[in-house]
Amino acid sequence: MNYQLKRKTCLVSLGFLMISLPLFILFTRSVNSQTKPERDKSSAIRKALSEIVNDGKAPGMIAAIISSKGVVAIGSAGVRKAGTEIAITNNDLVHLGSCTKAMTSTMLATLVAEGKLKWDTKLAEAIPELKKSIHADYQNITLWQLLTHRAGIPKKPVDWGAFEEKEMKERRLAILKENLRVPAIYKQGEYNYSNFGYMIAACMAEKITGLSWESLMKKRLFDPLGMASAGFGEPDKHKNIAQPWGHSRWGGKWEPSKSYDPAAIGPAGDIHISIEDWAKFIALQLPGKSPILDRKILDKLIEPVGDYAGGWSVYEYNWSKGKVVYHSGTNGIWSTAVMVAPGIDRAFIVATNSCDFSSTNELCYKLIAKLRVLDSDSGNN
Repeated sequence: MNYQLKRKTCLVSLGFLMISLPLFILFTRSVNSQTKPERDKSSAIRKALSEIVNDGKAPGMIAAIISSKGVVAIGSAGVRKAGTEIAITNNDLVHLGSCTKAMTSTMLATLVAEGKLKWDTKLAEAIPELKKSIHADYQNITLWQLLTHRAGIPKKPVDWGAFEEKEMKERRLAILKENLRVPAIYKQGEYNYSNFGYMIAACMAEKITGLSWESLMKKRLFDPLGMASAGFGEPDKHKNIAQPWGHSRWGGKWEPSKSYDPAAIGPAGDIHISIEDWAKFIALQLPGKSPILDRKILDKLIEPVGDYAGGWSVYEYNWSKGKVVYHSGTNGIWSTAVMVAPGIDRAFIVATNSCDFSSTNELCYKLIAKLRVLDSDSGNN
């Protein structure tokens, strides 16, 4: 090797070292920023998830304990795609399913805070053209009734995929009109869980603002909260294992699958996100100052009618020192669950890239209970 080549090699190596050293220091600080109890919790989470995966109950899982400051402990186990050895990681994206509803409700709350909508705004007030095209049973249902599943709306329209030739806002509005022409089957004021109702609530926002639900979520929620990983649809759109695949159970095996949920269902359940960024949203309901909404509006979102509020089921337990809000979600190939306890500044998250309707929801709920006990046993709360 001649002198010039040696000199160039040394300069390149030195430059790489200068770039890499700060990154290494940053990574080391990040790892070491956890206290020993927190590191122990993360290890315990990984162990619990590994046992589940090794038993064949899920191809991959991520679980975390959250506080108002962010992720307290997190672990992952398993693979991104069954049949490969590519590990699922703490930083991978997860699909939220119906856990999206709390985000949609919060976005709508920003419009309420600005006076663009009210909780008691009627459907036909927000979209006047509906007075001539939908049945009278539906014209006076309110935004809050839609968000609390008390608007008498069917769980789903006849066809989520109808009117595909239309632009998204117009597509959702056309689905609304097509399905609300006939008299209501369900009684207004009574609880009837409805994905369709959340799409209709989004239509109200789309009409008032002129923006799509997708644009509103980005502008009013994702960007202000720094949720850079948040997006719509399946985590791995290109199916190249850069992100986890979803799975369904066939013949006793986990099979990589594709979701067939059309984009119109988005407001009810079609967001993907990393756990770290999900924690930024969850922190809105934990102690501390919110960057986007005042506490009065946030409290309204967890004020139940019966036991359901704005995208949350609401309960109360002795251990929680007040309300607990909970939701689970699935698009048929992913499953998630989150429990938030503001009184003890804690939230517990479980996500798996799989869905077996006979067992996965219960598995997630039991794992959340395990996370809560693990956190409590460490001396917190």
